[in-house]
Amino acid sequence: MTSPAPAARHPHAPRGRDIHEAGRTATPLELLFDLTFVVGVALAAAQLHHAEGAHHVLAALPGYLLAFFAIWWAWMNYTWLSSAYDTDDAVWRVLTLMQMTGVLIFATGVPGLFEGRTQLAVVGYAAMRLPLCVQWLRAARGDAARRATCLRYAGGVAAVQALWIANDAASGWLPAGLAWPAIGVLVLLELAVPVWAETRGPPTPWHAHHIAERYSGFVIMILGESILGATNAVSNLVQAHGLTAELALVGLGGALLAFCLWWMYFLLPSGAALHAHRERSFGWGYGHYITFAALAAVGSGLEVVADAMKPDGGASALAAVGAVAVPQAIYVASIWALHRHATRGPDRQLALLALVLAGIGLGPLAVARGLPLPWGLLLLSLGPVVMIVAQERRRARQPAHGGAPGT
Repeated sequence: MTSPAPAARHPHAPRGRDIHEAGRTATPLELLFDLTFVVGVALAAAQLHHAEGAHHVLAALPGYLLAFFAIWWAWMNYTWLSSAYDTDDAVWRVLTLMQMTGVLIFATGVPGLFEGRTQLAVVGYAAMRLPLCVQWLRAARGDAARRATCLRYAGGVAAVQALWIANDAASGWLPAGLAWPAIGVLVLLELAVPVWAETRGPPTPWHAHHIAERYSGFVIMILGESILGATNAVSNLVQAHGLTAELALVGLGGALLAFCLWWMYFLLPSGAALHAHRERSFGWGYGHYITFAALAAVGSGLEVVADAMKPDGGASALAAVGAVAVPQAIYVASIWALHRHATRGPDRQLALLALVLAGIGLGPLAVARGLPLPWGLLLLSLGPVVMIVAQERRRARQPAHGGAPGT
């Protein structure tokens, strides 16, 4: 790990970090911060899993998307702030720990979001957002060149949190039909704050390779949560009914799919692309909401597959494989779009994307025609394997370019 930037020696005046700082990596505090968010991801995915098993996925989908937005947005805002202004002094650590406490409160309230009970989630959300305002105020004091930008962040975040609290307090007398439109407006306001803050003054000095590493780490953590959930589900079946060839295939299919999804994400040369084209950061950063949410949904789908293997039955085989295939296809399309946006990769890669999506579609199609569910799950890895092989062979032929080719 590199020595801290000069800003770290002035805890009361955190200046912007060097965007060219060599060897910039995630700090232990950032990694601990991420772990608290994985708790929220796991609870949101668990609620989606229960809804899929009960055939209520459409009714639960708004709650899942809202819960995941809150988790992702709070994580993302802190990640970009810390990339630009992390001093790692005592005040920074305390404020970060306060946000982590808010994450745990919010995670406790996640099940309520799926049932229309929002108070605890709103309290947790405000608790993990408001300390961020103090961090932005500290940055404004230490970075005179970007003082106005930092103050816009602090004021914008605080104002939107006040609106979330007011909306929750008014939920008892607002017409039922206005609840989701009001939430939609608040989400748009949240998304607008960084755009407003960054485009009306000098942008914050975030570090491209550090940001890419932080996003990559979050992908790994979501995959880890997905693997854990699916493994626990299969393990429970093995303990109850013994190991069978079908369960072994389900375990193999789930692991192979997770490995493929990991490999596909890391085909993206995100750090180099963001460093060369910082103006593309908004599309890249915001677009990861779809990537992260879809990846977590793949994990809940793998648990649905395990449930379908129970002797007393769960979801139908077709519904179970579809619970994996649909978010998997969204995930694959999203990382292709992220790469296309960041690197302006060649349009010919669209044909490869179509081939991969067609390969994913073979799984549900084959199961609908009578193929056993474990084999249908294995088929879901066919398209990703084709993409990985094609891209790795292409990269091997072009070693001088240094980055992965377009997905």
